[in-house]
Amino acid sequence: MTQVVPGENEGIESVLRRFKRGVSRAGIFPDMKKNRHFETPIEKRKRKELARHKQRKRKFRY
Repeated sequence: MTQVVPGENEGIESVLRRFKRGVSRAGIFPDMKKNRHFETPIEKRKRKELARHKQRKRKFRY
């Protein structure tokens, strides 16, 4: 969970910017998007297989 404590004279824009940065560093958005819909076991297997294929392809690129 990302938590931001605003400073005494800090503006809301800078606090919001720090919060967004913390959320992106924590990887919350991709996880949230991944869990948005139910994924069947077949879909999960296909997604993981595609990710492995992309990773292998990226590994051997010159």
